[in-house]
Amino acid sequence: MAGKPKLHYTKGRGKMESIRWLLAAAGVEFEEEFIETKEDLEKLRSDGVLLFQQVPMVEIDGMRMVQTRAILSYIAAKYNLYGKDLKERAWIDMYVEGTTDLMGMIMYLPFQPADTKEKNLALIIERATTRYFPVYEKALKDHGQDYLVGNKLSWADVHLLEAILMVEECKPDALSAFPLLQAFKGRISNIPTIKKFLQPGSQRKPPTDEKLVAVVRKIFNI
Repeated sequence: MAGKPKLHYTKGRGKMESIRWLLAAAGVEFEEEFIETKEDLEKLRSDGVLLFQQVPMVEIDGMRMVQTRAILSYIAAKYNLYGKDLKERAWIDMYVEGTTDLMGMIMYLPFQPADTKEKNLALIIERATTRYFPVYEKALKDHGQDYLVGNKLSWADVHLLEAILMVEECKPDALSAFPLLQAFKGRISNIPTIKKFLQPGSQRKPPTDEKLVAVVRKIFNI
């Protein structure tokens, strides 16, 4: 039997958090080997295990996978979270790209200069509530199912819940004008594997704080 997937990244959310979410939603146990110093990263690079000298890197099924999108789509396909046909997969991809863009804005917020943070936070809220959430609200209404694509849980649903919770950390009432998304959040949060991941003590990571920002800057020279 193959061992558990092993995730190589910092102790922060970053680009690995969506991978943690997807594995957890699929009910897959995983191990983490944290990069805590510049030397840890350099060792991975010198060992030749990072295809493009970058993390995230996930050891799974005898592969050392890099590139977030490639890792996520492999996990989604492997654990039947990627639709039943090409069209469903295309919709999942589109929805995921949208939430990826939104979460990317939030991910980089702690690394921005203090004098621009307020402006960028306002932009995140504005984009979430006028560009992104209306799309998903309408998708749920038009589709008439509990899920975004097809009639079963997919990568798109997991990704959207992750994005909703990240936006709510910035603005707790961000979903006030989106009743279908509020109901969606409740439903998806109560799926047993996801409910477990949302409990304290899971491998879900907390929001990025100043201490982590300092560590990440040192590791990656940014």
